[in-house]
Amino acid sequence: TRRALHEMRLLVGMLRDPGERSAELSPVPGLADLDRLIADTAVAGVAAEVDVEGEVRPLPPAADLSAYRIVQEALTNVVRHAGPTHARVLIGYQAGQLTIEVTDDGPRGQAPRPVVRAGGGHGLIGMRERAALFGGTLEAGPCAGGFRVRASLPAEEFSSAEFDRDRPGGNR
Repeated sequence: TRRALHEMRLLVGMLRDPGERSAELSPVPGLADLDRLIADTAVAGVAAEVDVEGEVRPLPPAADLSAYRIVQEALTNVVRHAGPTHARVLIGYQAGQLTIEVTDDGPRGQAPRPVVRAGGGHGLIGMRERAALFGGTLEAGPCAGGFRVRASLPAEEFSSAEFDRDRPGGNR
């Protein structure tokens, strides 16, 4: 019950403007929806790919949503700040943690733009807050010609056995 209440608080805290009725009617996205996000990013001029390392395992809904939103915001920043380029999303399932890394190659055919992030921007703040909700961290900054966002979420509680046990009808 405590875990369910904690997740509900996290989800309620992440809700968008109540005026956005379409968001209320669509299913909550998660890492399983990255292909659609990558396709949307391609329409915006950024060729992106997703690589997964480790054994994929289910995440609690709030953590899955937060991980998806971190990737979404990082790719949105690539579209806004790097323009047409190539991006790579790496999702890593390791013992005890989930890592998310989004890197881009910087603007194609242009000199690299200086990174101007007055106050860190709301996108970076939001990503940091999403990671912090789960005791995780987020690092963002320039990398070889482009930009990198790297989040780490502790995942001890994300193990399949515990997730299955806590699910209705799961192992008890």
